[in-house]
Amino acid sequence: MKLACALAALTLAATAASAAPGGYRILDRIKGPDGGWDFVRVEPAHDRLWMTRGTSVMAVDLASGKVTAGLAPGERLHDVLPVNGGKELLITLGNANTAIFVDAQTGATLASVPTGKNPDAVEFDPASGLVLVMDHDGGDVVLIDPATHKGVGQIQIGGGLEVAAVDGKGRAFVNVEDKNDTAVLDIKARKVVGRIALPGCDGPTGIAYVAKRNWLIASCDGSTDVVDAGSGKLIKTLKSGKEADGVGYDARRELAFVAGRDGTLTIISLKGGKPTVVQVLKTEANNRTLAVDPRSGRVYLPVAQLAAPAPGQKLAPVPGTFHVLVVGPPAAK
Repeated sequence: MKLACALAALTLAATAASAAPGGYRILDRIKGPDGGWDFVRVEPAHDRLWMTRGTSVMAVDLASGKVTAGLAPGERLHDVLPVNGGKELLITLGNANTAIFVDAQTGATLASVPTGKNPDAVEFDPASGLVLVMDHDGGDVVLIDPATHKGVGQIQIGGGLEVAAVDGKGRAFVNVEDKNDTAVLDIKARKVVGRIALPGCDGPTGIAYVAKRNWLIASCDGSTDVVDAGSGKLIKTLKSGKEADGVGYDARRELAFVAGRDGTLTIISLKGGKPTVVQVLKTEANNRTLAVDPRSGRVYLPVAQLAAPAPGQKLAPVPGTFHVLVVGPPAAK
């Protein structure tokens, strides 16, 4: 996942909802320090929001809005996952080809585990108690035991690995960005047991598992595929934002969320087994990643304005513009 995007996406979009009255809307903005970002996730047990900020980790107390920045400094941080009851964090460092365990309060490093090349997204598998680390450039999944801080195996897939989802029964589903498919893994057997082709999906990145229907939701560039996780059959392709990176799923409300770098949040209803776009919320440019709070249904999207780069350099966030959009659902009736 890269922060750079098309120059057309440099200007912040207006903050207005484009759906019918009472739909999801922007409720707040949480300011944070300057810099880039990648993955973001909600930790319901401790009412916290975690995200990597390129060279450190940032936390937000969702009750008070207090921001704690500068935890666990490093280079090219990709993902952060609370582990061991929230006392520790597992963080992937792309440049160092390692995953590190740190104290969630102080950010002090507790252990370092070698991975493959450019470790990116991570996912916890409750069936095995292991963490899956997707090596974006190495094409393999490294399995780490958070209890012992040790690597315990790996599964070779091949290609540019993105986000994974698990079914809680020993299966994992990993999007392969450059092959336009999803690899199906048997975690216990440490092997690939299937591939789900996504022929109409350009660069699948985000993925979510829908336990109620045994479905997968995969975000693509300009579209979102809903597929049957068992048969691999395509259920439906829906139009969504450009250069989407993450998918969030709210099981309680049966809604999926796809953020596009073009400044849109596409909201998809899965009720009745009929995937349907029910709202496209106009947000701000560059909001590719997101996290959903399963309790409140709120969606958190990190964004910043990007400046035109100097020759030979990448786009960079404009100082003073980074913040997290807080999007909320309609009030309960």
